[in-house]
Amino acid sequence: MAAKGAAPAVALSSGHRMPAVGLGVWRMEKPAIRSLVHSALRIGYRHLDCAADYQNEAEVGEALAEAFQTGLVKREDLFITTKLWNSDHGHVIEACKDSLKKLQLDYLDLYLVHFPVATRHTGVGTTSSALGDDGVLDIDTTISLETTWHAMEELVSMGLVRSIGISNYDIFLTRDCLAYAKIKPAVNQIETHPYFQRDSLVKFCQKHGICVTAHTPLGGSTANTEWFGSVSCLDDPVIKSLAEKYGKTPAQLVLRWGLQRNTVVIPKTSKAERLKENFEVFDFEISGEDMEKMKAIDRKYRTNQPAKFWGIDLYA
Repeated sequence: MAAKGAAPAVALSSGHRMPAVGLGVWRMEKPAIRSLVHSALRIGYRHLDCAADYQNEAEVGEALAEAFQTGLVKREDLFITTKLWNSDHGHVIEACKDSLKKLQLDYLDLYLVHFPVATRHTGVGTTSSALGDDGVLDIDTTISLETTWHAMEELVSMGLVRSIGISNYDIFLTRDCLAYAKIKPAVNQIETHPYFQRDSLVKFCQKHGICVTAHTPLGGSTANTEWFGSVSCLDDPVIKSLAEKYGKTPAQLVLRWGLQRNTVVIPKTSKAERLKENFEVFDFEISGEDMEKMKAIDRKYRTNQPAKFWGIDLYA
């Protein structure tokens, strides 16, 4: 069954184009992946966001292989992202090849440094948090982010990756990357949503030709309170009122807000009905006045808190 429509794409500094709406597969249950990925492709999704740390690359790869074999989509029509885990900063090429093997792909459209920290190597493809005996993240102080980035650049030269980028980098780390990069990062994937807008970082990246992707575009979710807590911008009175005004759900309004900030959004869902809802965001436009109303509800509220699990605050 052919896709009904595709998301508009944004131009990257690498010369490639990335669909503005993608599907994140974080916490997607392995048995459900085949059905969810195929449903998403039928709806029109052409951008999948994966990571070694999500521990489901192999299942995504099987779903993609079947989609290619049955003619649901062609490889060249898709944009596939995956990410280098913290413990593989000293093994970038091997880690990329491991992800490619699991995803059953010859190349990646985008490969990201998942977090700006190198931790003790635990074996390629293993993604434990590498906590030391003291319960604190076991950081490898022999590997700089510059070293990691130059290895990422090698992947482009080898033809394994078309675009490379960073994730969870603040302004200062992004600035440093621009200074030492031979190939500048095409993307910075960060948490940003109406309650954590990060305007300075978003504008800095965009000024320097780095596309911003929102990995938590809907903010907190009751489905992931372990990581995100229970505060959600989808419950905000301003969001609810504006959603009603435009005849859309709060989630659709928030995703549209992200698109109108010129960011790429990759909402995550394990519910088939939400796939369609999250993709129906191209048939309306939020007015400038209402964009300002949404700007005013920023709480500077970060929902993604790896510190709770790693024993260290990377953002301090």
